[in-house]
Amino acid sequence: MIRAMRKEPFLEGHIVHVIKRGARGADIFVDESDKWQFLRALFILNDTYKSNDWRRETLNLPLFVRPKQWPGRDPLTRILAWTLMPNHIHLVLQETKAGGISKFMQRLGGSMTLAFNTKYKNQGSIFQGSYKAKKVEDDDYLKYLIFYVLVKNVFELFPGGIQSALNDFEKSWIWAMTCPFSSFRLSVRGLPSPILDDPQGLIENAISKNNFSKTEIFEMLKSYLEKEQIS
Repeated sequence: MIRAMRKEPFLEGHIVHVIKRGARGADIFVDESDKWQFLRALFILNDTYKSNDWRRETLNLPLFVRPKQWPGRDPLTRILAWTLMPNHIHLVLQETKAGGISKFMQRLGGSMTLAFNTKYKNQGSIFQGSYKAKKVEDDDYLKYLIFYVLVKNVFELFPGGIQSALNDFEKSWIWAMTCPFSSFRLSVRGLPSPILDDPQGLIENAISKNNFSKTEIFEMLKSYLEKEQIS
């Protein structure tokens, strides 16, 4: 179970786990195109420059390309990891500017709600209030957070869930390594991404230090599932 989360002041360098949930548990992604547009939003909206018409301005551009007439990109925060679930999102962010995480999350929530309501002729916020956030206090929590956000949630998305993933781990491992809606495969393989920004290698170093190998991830998932079944 993830630790209780709350809003608190964040200082430069703080690593923060952010969750934003759909209202009343409703899905915030209806199809894959919604997820791809969210990934575009992660890249475009994480910027001190703001365009209220950014969707139209980027419509015919590749996914992670900004219009040439925009000023140079200046991210509000560092995105260290992410995973998209049907009715909520997980982000691991690092504060780099005063209030950067808060401003980024406000933009992200407002943009997603507007896009969803326009596409599906809906009204009102699609989210359950504001985002929830928790600062990472130590290395042990960072290790657990990487497991929770990048491993547990990804394999939970595998058809049939974690138990099904464990039953055919070779198949589920390949599936997880090709899943585009989480930074799991990028972080495990140490691959670059336009969205991710981790110059200190915080996630990569934690993965290496804590031996997030294929075999160890299987054992982590097995242990997690056993504990869940007991509780």
